[in-house]
Amino acid sequence: MIERKDLKKCHRIVIKVGTSTLTYKNGQLNLQRIDHLVRQIADLHNQGKEVLLVSSGAIGVGANRMGFKKVPSTMPEKQALAAIGQGSLLHIYEKIFAEYGKIVAQVLLTRGDFDERIRYLNAANALLAILNMGVIPIINENDTVVVEEIRFGDNDTLSALVAGVVNADLLIILSDVDGLYDCDPRLNQDASLLSEVDEITEEIEERSRSRGSKFSSGGMYTKLKAARMCMAAGVPMIIANSDEHNVIARLMDGEELGTLFIPRAEKMQARKKWIAFGRLPQGEIMVDEGAKEALLNQGKSLLPSGIIGVSGDFQPGEVVKVVTAGGKEIARGLTNYSAEEIRLIAGKNTRYIEKILGYKDYDEVIHRNNLWVEV
Repeated sequence: MIERKDLKKCHRIVIKVGTSTLTYKNGQLNLQRIDHLVRQIADLHNQGKEVLLVSSGAIGVGANRMGFKKVPSTMPEKQALAAIGQGSLLHIYEKIFAEYGKIVAQVLLTRGDFDERIRYLNAANALLAILNMGVIPIINENDTVVVEEIRFGDNDTLSALVAGVVNADLLIILSDVDGLYDCDPRLNQDASLLSEVDEITEEIEERSRSRGSKFSSGGMYTKLKAARMCMAAGVPMIIANSDEHNVIARLMDGEELGTLFIPRAEKMQARKKWIAFGRLPQGEIMVDEGAKEALLNQGKSLLPSGIIGVSGDFQPGEVVKVVTAGGKEIARGLTNYSAEEIRLIAGKNTRYIEKILGYKDYDEVIHRNNLWVEV
């Protein structure tokens, strides 16, 4: 199990900063904090470490430049503000990083860049090539062109995806909170900060459904979603307060700041990592208790006999969620059959597949080699 002292050995580090870190409450850029952040990243880089920066803030900066008191709700306006703010934000980063002798590269990604296996690998190769050149990539969601992806918390998710793609040793999410508490500290003054978390329960998630500032799009719930992804992929993650002096250096030195999310011992295989987090699920397959037991505890494939329901309209080869009768997701996988075909064979023994469909390409609806199971 990873401990704080082990963080000193981390070589490839993803750092995610939110809008609340980069701006004051009125939306104006906090230049002193940005300079302090850049200096810490530059110092890590000087130590021979590889650093990737995932930065929110383009829409917030655009809103501020246009004199908006809050981010508008319509997608075209958000896209316009992203286009206005992205250039300004990168210019500031480029200028300050240059003062410390560092070269940066802008990388704009969309969810679609992770959805197809080839594009997923291309994104990984491009990021690794940038790192090999000794350059610091500054990554953001390409909000200007992607309507679907401008939504609550996508840069927290993006940072976890990036950490998985490049096989990072650590993800640090800097925000305006000290970490994860056992209850909402704004409502309960006796709330205690959790130093370490090795399991994210449904209770923890329910306590954390809060939104950030009026200029930001994230909250603790989306950070927990990112933590769940990192923990499953074998990447440790920390949530810490960007207001802490030299927070990055102190975290890397093993100081007990923020909340450390402890991952599973082994790294996930690249293919299963893509299945679990790269592709967007196109539907759901509901299974009974017997199938749940077979998937979670016996390492079995998903057979039609254990299926009790199907939702969505998907085709063979697409990623689907596997859920319990209560709706809890327990796995994801590449399906061998379409939604329409599965509806016909659900609950049936594999020997009846050919009789029902007129053909049988596979015994399994999802083979265990194409299945990621949440543990």
